[in-house]
Amino acid sequence: MEVRLQKYLADAGVASRRRAEELILEGKVSVNGVVITELGTKVDDKVDSVFYNGKRVMNNERMVYIMLHKPEGFVTTVKDQFDRPTVMDLLKGISERVVPVGRLDYDTSGLLILTNDGDLTYKLTHPKHLVEKTYMAKLFGRPDQNALNQFKWGVNIDGRRTEPARLEIVEDLGKYTMCKITITEGRNRQVRKMCDEVKHPVAMLKRIATGKIELGDLPKGKYRLLTDKEVKYLKSL
Repeated sequence: MEVRLQKYLADAGVASRRRAEELILEGKVSVNGVVITELGTKVDDKVDSVFYNGKRVMNNERMVYIMLHKPEGFVTTVKDQFDRPTVMDLLKGISERVVPVGRLDYDTSGLLILTNDGDLTYKLTHPKHLVEKTYMAKLFGRPDQNALNQFKWGVNIDGRRTEPARLEIVEDLGKYTMCKITITEGRNRQVRKMCDEVKHPVAMLKRIATGKIELGDLPKGKYRLLTDKEVKYLKSL
């Protein structure tokens, strides 16, 4: 069966579908010896030979769905140009080539999903699907009702307003306040920028859920495979 080249690359675990489109436009992908630089090309893994950076891309791996408790001090990428530790360093025992679904900042810990299912990666990261991400945050000071309302209406960051979000106070710690924050986008350092904008910077940030998939008591730095029920739920979003 023919599929678009970017979907083929995503399903093979090379990159997310959007990143795969960039790789094609950058001329890093060839089909049957011909470099492809335009989107729209379709391939059939039974007859076509697809290469990325000179290496054959095969799409016959089993689908793998992983939940990782990312620690602080790791970058959410497959490779890092500055040789910093990446989340891939934590996946000992996983032979399939998986990619992170979205990102967590270097200084942020918590739930990160990794998979070689390109369709699911696309669904969970595309802005139109508005999948909720929930965080526990320790903020400087105590947010007042105005700050809560700003989150509810959307906060202006990087020149445009965010989608409506939720900021809930959990515990008053004096100098700090523990809060639960829920957003539906995945913009760069979004939670930290929103909190900066309402004058309550982040002292600690941890993602605890993606949709109804919760981190639970999974130890920091460890991972587990998602259950069939969890995978079915994510695919239904």
